[in-house]
Amino acid sequence: MGAEVERMSAQLQTDAASRIPLAVDLDGTLIKTDLLVEGALRLVRRQPFSIFTMLGWLVSGGKARLKAEVAARTGIDPATLPYQAEFLAFLRRRREAGQPLVLATAADGAAAKPVAAHLGLFDEVIASDGNTNLDGAAKRRRLVERFGEKGFDYAGNGSVDLAVWPSARSAVVVNPTYGVAAGAARAAQVSARFDDRRDTVANHLRALRPQQWLKNLLVFVPLVTSHLVTEPEHILAALLAFVAFGLAASAVYVVNDLLDLPEDRLHPRKRSRAFAAGDVPAVNGIVMLPVLLGIAIAVSLPLPPAFLAVLVLYLAVTTAYSFALKRIVLVDVFALAGLYTLRVIAGSAAIGLWPSFWLLAFSMFIFLSLAMLKRFTELFGLRETGAEATPGRGYRTGDLGLVAALGAAAGFLSVLVLALYVNSPAVLPLYSRPDALWLFCPLLLYWVSRAWLVAHRGDMHDDPIVFAVRDRVSRAVAIAMALVILLAF
Repeated sequence: MGAEVERMSAQLQTDAASRIPLAVDLDGTLIKTDLLVEGALRLVRRQPFSIFTMLGWLVSGGKARLKAEVAARTGIDPATLPYQAEFLAFLRRRREAGQPLVLATAADGAAAKPVAAHLGLFDEVIASDGNTNLDGAAKRRRLVERFGEKGFDYAGNGSVDLAVWPSARSAVVVNPTYGVAAGAARAAQVSARFDDRRDTVANHLRALRPQQWLKNLLVFVPLVTSHLVTEPEHILAALLAFVAFGLAASAVYVVNDLLDLPEDRLHPRKRSRAFAAGDVPAVNGIVMLPVLLGIAIAVSLPLPPAFLAVLVLYLAVTTAYSFALKRIVLVDVFALAGLYTLRVIAGSAAIGLWPSFWLLAFSMFIFLSLAMLKRFTELFGLRETGAEATPGRGYRTGDLGLVAALGAAAGFLSVLVLALYVNSPAVLPLYSRPDALWLFCPLLLYWVSRAWLVAHRGDMHDDPIVFAVRDRVSRAVAIAMALVILLAF
């Protein structure tokens, strides 16, 4: 009889404990991102100068007003947000066990409630409301008023949550920032901990898209075509130009990825990018921008002023591309082709030369072909998923045939320019056997044709430059081209 009473008493205590609500933080805990940062990025993408308006909201009404104003002007699809998968599964188990769940967040209620509605897990939402920023101590007071001291469990991830845990019965720690796990353990009993982050350094490097630095090898083209590859001074200048453009390009990719979060999360491959997947917080990307640009400018200082001018022009065009040009049909591919060509011009400026007419004409057509190839590949992938249009852009999957025709034509025109160059007097002072350069034409013609064939079959990488480096046949063609140049010397 006594054992039965003890068992029933223990069961009652367990049932009572299970009825103590678990208050769950949203930003950084339930999701791997921050709704205010994402909302601000969406607002800036639509209205670039809204950053000054947001500063006004912050000054006049604090973070509470800023969050309310941003939430009222932007909509975030909760189905596409990067959730903490393991922790979300834990919440589902707690819900099935009968524990009440409360979404307690400093995010504005207009942003938090759609998330709660989408998940269908929470009994209540406690959030900022435009007047009160429910962060840190303010959240703690609200939870104590609602559930009493030690009358709730609390799940959080950041240093601001250290103000809440002392009043909680127990702490659930999710992907804690530095020092937070130890602080949570001092403030309350830690009942569970989740950390599904992988190598943080590797994720940040991935966010810089270092594989895209391959495009910056184009800065070495003028060094080769001007026959200055044996002069150490010019080699060093080209190397500095390569590093500067790499850092600037990484900054540009960070901007693109931050502004394209909604579209990237709907894309079958782009949703695995560091920012879209939540592996790197969007706010970290914002911090990375001035660092990358500052180092790029510092590396550029030893080079001729013309190089820095080209680099600034590159940044200006890429900024225009990120905010507007990428959404205008055909203008986007011409802009991409221009950005490739600017790398060649920058390589010339770094060694104190101006690229020849032939090099610029060739660059214009071959890079337009590559830009068209990139867009064709994206459209092809979307068509395979059943989509009819590219999110955030003006293309339709029905445009595939026209894009392929334009791209292939541009590629063949680049071969024609090359053939005219080989037959021009300009090659005579540079090569002892210029006739050997004719072999370059069929090699390039073959590569362009094969690249479009691969794309037509759906086997092209998102980026044609990356494809060319990884593709065994492309590497063989490149070696053959190099041998032709050596033969021509």
